[in-house]
Amino acid sequence: MGKKIEKVMLDLITYLLLSLGAVIMVVPFLWMVATSFKQPADQFTMTLIPNPITLDNYRSLFSVDLNFPLMFMNSTVISLLVTVGQLLTCSMAAFCFAVVKFKGRDILFAALLATLLIPFHVTLIPNFIIFRFLGLTGTSVPIWLPAFWGGAFGTFLIRQYFLTIPRDLVDAARVDGASLLQIFWRVYLPLAKPALAALGIFTFQGAWNDLLHPLIYMPAAPNTTLTVGLAFFQQQMVLGGKFTVLMAGAFVSILPLLLVFFFAQRYFIQGIALTGVKR
Repeated sequence: MGKKIEKVMLDLITYLLLSLGAVIMVVPFLWMVATSFKQPADQFTMTLIPNPITLDNYRSLFSVDLNFPLMFMNSTVISLLVTVGQLLTCSMAAFCFAVVKFKGRDILFAALLATLLIPFHVTLIPNFIIFRFLGLTGTSVPIWLPAFWGGAFGTFLIRQYFLTIPRDLVDAARVDGASLLQIFWRVYLPLAKPALAALGIFTFQGAWNDLLHPLIYMPAAPNTTLTVGLAFFQQQMVLGGKFTVLMAGAFVSILPLLLVFFFAQRYFIQGIALTGVKR
């Protein structure tokens, strides 16, 4: 009886701590959303329900000289290209490391994982020199093209999920005369939706929030991404005291991330839970 009471108390304390952490994380977000609907005179109030509610901040946001819609579109296109590139190349590499047997496979996979120890700042200058030599600086190509070269993290994540798929499916497909490409496309990819969703969310979030690479390769507004534009926009709004418009821009900038996670959260949680399981 005493152990049962201790377990109940431990669970209660755990839930209280988790609830406190959730409140700490959610309250600033709610205040940001509420401020975006407030009038400038009420921007420093702590109320979470604006009175009155106004949409003037969003109208001002889309009427500024930074061409907010164009930067939003640039971020969307680049993030989608980066996500597609990572999903395609990492899933193909993961299939080779998980299913295809060849000499030196484990050594090559270990070498791939070792690249995770290399900071991306080390390759930043060489990559810039290469893209400048190719005449691609000032465009979005240097930002999304490397995504089609694969990645160690994505390959590892999907490979771990591929290892949970029974090998009998490969043997059955081989008996039916399927090639490796057909097995990859028709058997493994449809079964790997949770892992692909998890990697897709991680990749899209990273590409959407990336500030450094767009600032290096395409810093000129308005032909840049939303993160760079918001950085310049923040300086203007802070100097002008228009925090309500700034909060409107911040809310619009994170809205795609919320939508992506909302629609893919079931696959995302399942993918994270299963990628560490090996049968």
